[in-house]
Amino acid sequence: MFRISIAFLFIIVNNALNAQGIITDRPDQTESSSAVEKGSLQIETGILVGFTDNDEITEEQILAPTTLFRYGITKGFEIRVLNQFERLTYESISTKFNGISDLEIGFKTQLLKKEDINAEIAFLSHLIVPTGTKGLTNDKFGTINKLSISHQINDNVGLGYNVGYNYFGIDNGDLTYSVALGFEVTEKIGIYIEPYGEVINLDIHEASFDAGITYSLKENMQFDFSFGTGLSYRMNYMSIGFSINFAKEEN
Repeated sequence: MFRISIAFLFIIVNNALNAQGIITDRPDQTESSSAVEKGSLQIETGILVGFTDNDEITEEQILAPTTLFRYGITKGFEIRVLNQFERLTYESISTKFNGISDLEIGFKTQLLKKEDINAEIAFLSHLIVPTGTKGLTNDKFGTINKLSISHQINDNVGLGYNVGYNYFGIDNGDLTYSVALGFEVTEKIGIYIEPYGEVINLDIHEASFDAGITYSLKENMQFDFSFGTGLSYRMNYMSIGFSINFAKEEN
């Protein structure tokens, strides 16, 4: 509820802002290669329920909500803040944790945008600050980093892919990857399919797959639904979300 209150506070504060088109970083795992426009505030929020089973421990995770704030500082550069309320349950050992996950503060910068070669490239980085509740925090600073590339195949089909490296203050960190293929079904409805995964501690590969649908209520408002499953391990999740963009008022 605290996250929802923050989101509505930002909406109230920015009630003089005008709407503009919206490109979101949710619901897929692939971050978009576009930054929000200068002076634009975008809020992307949702609820996720997921389960993981590794034979020894069954884990249930609920993010309710997870909220990403994106604000355009200059053309092609945005700052980002991600916070979320999390409930983590280890069923096999009857242990539960409720509270706030570690805060993430970061940026996205667009490195390339050229229509003549049909390519966009952006770099994204988040600093993980150990501010979370006991049991939900890593107790160490970390980083999440991704290189995002996209191509528009035709008027209705787009391809985006990420490669990244995450470090959480211990061991060797994780390599990540994702490839999202998106289809515009109508002017308001889009769908995507996406293989993704990570190489944990540069050693153990976990491959996953997800798919989802987006619905544009207005030019600056989007609903989404997604679900995913593990391919090389037992995992599944479902998520619903809502995103809204406020553009800087033109003089």
